[in-house]
Amino acid sequence: MKVAVVTGAAGGIGEAIVRELAFAGIAVAMVDRDRDALERVASGPGLGDCRTLSLVADVSCAEQAEAAVLRAGTELGGIDYLVNAAGILQSGWIADLSDEDWHHTMAVNVGGVFHMSRAVARHMVRRSSGAIVTVSSNAGSTPRVGMAAYAASKAAATMFTRCLGLELAKSGIRCNVVAPGSTDTPMLTALWNDEQAARSAVEGVPEAFRIGIPLGRIAQPDDIAAAVRFLLSDAAAHITLQELVVDGGATLGV
Repeated sequence: MKVAVVTGAAGGIGEAIVRELAFAGIAVAMVDRDRDALERVASGPGLGDCRTLSLVADVSCAEQAEAAVLRAGTELGGIDYLVNAAGILQSGWIADLSDEDWHHTMAVNVGGVFHMSRAVARHMVRRSSGAIVTVSSNAGSTPRVGMAAYAASKAAATMFTRCLGLELAKSGIRCNVVAPGSTDTPMLTALWNDEQAARSAVEGVPEAFRIGIPLGRIAQPDDIAAAVRFLLSDAAAHITLQELVVDGGATLGV
């Protein structure tokens, strides 16, 4: 049985990824800092008979990330896949961002990817196989008003993953990025302050330089999970260093 480690496993996209992989018969080590939310996912429907392991860890802490990976490898066996789905979104105009806002965003969205990828890569190199997918954002390549910290962190995570893929290619390990646009998760809806927010996301906000979503709908977490599963699978065996944008056309393919 293949084994995957998924961070942010109790979040909207992370939980969908866990269920997608479990449906494919993959054992999943679920990493999240929220113990209660992890228990909810582990005991909820959709995991079938798939073996899962709940690991409470803050990926922004190198020691906790290393410990989670060690336990996953010990209890589930060799790690075949890593999905970096943990992330936070701190919005706000640059002039209003605090040092804490900036550093916390970077610690989770960039540091977490670094810590987990480094730890898992060491396991994968010994086995000369594996695949890593980082869940980034279309904001990592397209400027967004009020999202400088988030966008910068996602750009960094994207380039880190590509560099990682270049270094690990000789060991047969593939590293790719999935970049979602607006997705129906608590992280997104927490930003909405009225009933028109969802419509604005789809139709666009000219004064914020957002064109809207050509496909006419906000993504569901399952849309992102399916893209992640593809890049992990043998169907993507010759794909590495790539970024797959899943945003309904919101960034016009750029």
